[in-house]
Amino acid sequence: MTVLNVAMAQTLKTFKVDVDAAIAKGEKKEIAIIQVLQKYIVESKKVLFEGDGYSEAWHQEAAKRGLPNVPTTPLALDAMVTEKAFKLYEGNKVYTHSELEARHEIELEKYIKKVQIEARIMGDLALNHIIPAAIKYQNKLLENVNGLKALGLPEASYAIQLDILTQISGHLQIIYTKCHDLVEARKVANNIEDTRSKAIAYCTSVKEAFFDDIRYNVDKLENLVDDEYWTLPKYRELLFLK
Repeated sequence: MTVLNVAMAQTLKTFKVDVDAAIAKGEKKEIAIIQVLQKYIVESKKVLFEGDGYSEAWHQEAAKRGLPNVPTTPLALDAMVTEKAFKLYEGNKVYTHSELEARHEIELEKYIKKVQIEARIMGDLALNHIIPAAIKYQNKLLENVNGLKALGLPEASYAIQLDILTQISGHLQIIYTKCHDLVEARKVANNIEDTRSKAIAYCTSVKEAFFDDIRYNVDKLENLVDDEYWTLPKYRELLFLK
């Protein structure tokens, strides 16, 4: 709200100056207002987009229009401490130079803490809930396979169980390895003293490097493991309660 309000305040100040300038040249007040508004509409046209702002199409369109596209939070927060931002906030007596820098530091620290918490929770859920549940189901399938083998049945009769066992084992190995590597990446990031560099490390070396891969393999296990063994609510259960 602070950002939107200070932008609006600056726009209204600029608007008055432009309208007064047009009136000084002999235009009537109403005509001057319309002329300035028309000018603003033309100048702001390149930022107007009525499609899906989250789609890849908008990324491509924004690039064509020469608009900035900063994809990560730590880098996007740099906008708070540019010369343009200093002039905007100081000129409207909202924040001083030092206050903006302090808020920039705080926002970076908040980002770091949030990713730290997410990483720890992800590791805890994976190691203490997901993996144990999948292993229990693995053991159940293994008992079934061994029982069918003991009866002398052909391998084709338990081929499905073997395939599920293989898939589960593959996902388990990836999840365990990624969780271990995630902890090591956090340790490296935690040793970085500069707050901005630390936030960037948490973004690229922790979040981007591991979160999606771990989530993908956990989602695959969720579809493979029997509901009876899965200790957490499955995604469909969160959306549609039984």
